[in-house]
Amino acid sequence: MPVSVIETFRLHWGGLRDQFLSLLFPPRCVGCRRTGAWLCVECLGQIPLVEPPFCARCGDRVVADGLCARCQSSPLQIERIRSAAYFEGVLRKAMHGFKYRRRTALTGPLGGLMAACWAQHSMPVDVIVPVPLHAARLRQRGYNQAALLAREMARRVGLVVDERTLVRQRATAPQIKLDARQRKENVRDAFYCSSNALAGRRVLLIDDVCTTGATLEACAVALYEGGARSVQALTLARAR
Repeated sequence: MPVSVIETFRLHWGGLRDQFLSLLFPPRCVGCRRTGAWLCVECLGQIPLVEPPFCARCGDRVVADGLCARCQSSPLQIERIRSAAYFEGVLRKAMHGFKYRRRTALTGPLGGLMAACWAQHSMPVDVIVPVPLHAARLRQRGYNQAALLAREMARRVGLVVDERTLVRQRATAPQIKLDARQRKENVRDAFYCSSNALAGRRVLLIDDVCTTGATLEACAVALYEGGARSVQALTLARAR
């Protein structure tokens, strides 16, 4: 999804507004409510990081290294999915504020978690691609949280971001109340590549949360159809 003038203006205005409000009302940590930062160092250290063993492909928890039963029976097209932490506790609170309450100042610490995870797993890529929002959802929210995380990742690790090529061509129902089969059907053919700009390139998909991996897989299918050499994914959080 291209970065529109409207989105750029909203983010710029939102940043100025947040700076002004922070002078009047200092930020409070989403975890402990102490003033000084939206996410303090102590609460950041309490976030439950994803530790092995996990499936070599989808990243789900397993009892021993290797592929989970699902990936053995129905392999994903995406090469692998990795997540920085589990979607619970302090991180759940932080992500709710980041996604729904315009707490975009959280981009820094949350993007830092993702950059550390990327370095830990040695994911060789050429370009970062955020999972796009549909145009209607983008207008409603004012920004794409995955794109903010992708930009922060790119800044920290020295990669480029492509926000134009992968496009969500139709609105989809919220995934949160759907089961695994419904999630897969909900996002089937929801994405496409608007050009061959990613042909031959190693792509790192970025999203905020991975639950079943259906959205990431649908994006990977579209990217491979657009000529991508390989597709891996990194999310900030995943369901335990």
